[in-house]
Amino acid sequence: DEMFRTQLRALLRASTFGNLRIMFPMIATLQEFRDAKAMLLEEKAKLVSEGVEVSEDIQVAIMIEIPAAAVIADRFAKEVDFFSIGTNDLIQYTMAADRMNEQVSYLYQPYNPSILRLINNVIKAAHAEGKWAGMCGEMAGDQQAVPLLVGMGLDEFSMSATSILRTRSLMKKLDTAKMEEYAQRALTECATAEEVLELQKEYVDFD
Repeated sequence: DEMFRTQLRALLRASTFGNLRIMFPMIATLQEFRDAKAMLLEEKAKLVSEGVEVSEDIQVAIMIEIPAAAVIADRFAKEVDFFSIGTNDLIQYTMAADRMNEQVSYLYQPYNPSILRLINNVIKAAHAEGKWAGMCGEMAGDQQAVPLLVGMGLDEFSMSATSILRTRSLMKKLDTAKMEEYAQRALTECATAEEVLELQKEYVDFD
């Protein structure tokens, strides 16, 4: 707790120098988020009482990296300001497969319907409460994943600088209505990752 509070105070002190958003990582339960936010508010009150200027416009959210959080995203959405989906860990934990372990790396499947349903659940939960959902992780810059994510209504894509131009170029070619249809069919009709990518051929031309 002591180290965490030190980090929170540092963030709060920096909040007047730019647009600060705070995401708590590896949150599994709603109580964890509530406890972390309570500490943030306590440290904010202490700083203010000491005469330290702190921004009044700080968005506070969580990283969705643990399946348990993705499943009850509708509950989290009522209390957070936004979501950021951390796909690298979300996929590993959902599929029980360490992507660095060659023996089970085949199970690291971003397009598996189970993963897509979790992601879709998070996005829809955010939108239902008027919040936004972003994604950080390799999937956000994956060319084959982008059409699905656009179709599911993902609001923000975070990726490495080397992926930005090609992803932007791809997005310009996509018809949002068609991607929505594709995503919906992938979520309801496909049983495997292979079926999702095969269905994609009907909607996206990567040439």
